[in-house]
Amino acid sequence: MLLELMPGLGLSRSMTTALLTHPDCLDHVTPMGHPERVDRLTSILKRLDDPEFDDLQRVEAPLCEDADILRCHPETYLTRIKNAVPVQGHTMLDGDTHMSPGSLAAARRGVGANVKAVDMVLGGEVQNAFCATRPPGHHAETETAMGFCLFGNVSIAAKHALDHHGLSRVAIIDFDVHHGNGTQDLMWDERRVLFASTHQMPLYPGSGATLERGAHGNIVNVPLAPLTGHEALRGAWHDLIQPQMDRFAPELVLVSAGFDAHIADPLANLQWHEDDFAWITEEICALADRHAQGRVVSTLEGGYDLDALANSVAAHVKVLMEQGA
Repeated sequence: MLLELMPGLGLSRSMTTALLTHPDCLDHVTPMGHPERVDRLTSILKRLDDPEFDDLQRVEAPLCEDADILRCHPETYLTRIKNAVPVQGHTMLDGDTHMSPGSLAAARRGVGANVKAVDMVLGGEVQNAFCATRPPGHHAETETAMGFCLFGNVSIAAKHALDHHGLSRVAIIDFDVHHGNGTQDLMWDERRVLFASTHQMPLYPGSGATLERGAHGNIVNVPLAPLTGHEALRGAWHDLIQPQMDRFAPELVLVSAGFDAHIADPLANLQWHEDDFAWITEEICALADRHAQGRVVSTLEGGYDLDALANSVAAHVKVLMEQGA
């Protein structure tokens, strides 16, 4: 089914924005009524099958190696996740986080997509990339699966860029409505990464206060009050995030792209619209143009109203394509 939504999978190298995904990501099946469900990905891919996205370079996300996961998570944790895969039905890792028989392969595709996207962008094959995979990753801490997440996809991508490609400075920007506590945990001691997050507060998971700054002042948390919209977003970016990003001058920009700050989302109370996701994407791309040769890798995190999610992803990817053209 997924391959039918992705004509031309893995073809032309001349296009400048890559879309990485894989049918295995549909095999992570959560219990009935769970917000992080298969329909999220099918809705996104149906929207990205519209003719305006014909110029995307569509790439199968590879399975990652254990070594990729071990850049951020200890072997004991990886073994625990492997052992938790059920033969049938579901395993509950916490009250929100479940595994089905296909979950481990799906999670490996998520890590693999991020690693591959970094390789493609830094290798000059594409200007930027969007990883449409699930389960998401920004809540996964060093040894704890939580918040629907198993592995720290974006954090692993950052470590791959630093350690495999030899970069010195990588930025991670997280505009999911929930704080990326996992990314913060994994990058807390990493002075080569500047992690900036906008998120609603109070809200799950309860972290993300401005005083949480990392071991080297390398974390910028900007909590946003419930019911705020584009003015709070723009103020947070211009006053608090952009100046620190410009001083840091990243060589690569990674994005935890959650779309649950949308006004229609059922799990939060911010009031963003599709135009706001387009705007923040434009700002991120402009930052990358100034410091990182335009190199951006974005990966899907949250977003739970299907129409809002699909349209917001479309707005985000459209800007990536415009910037990469």
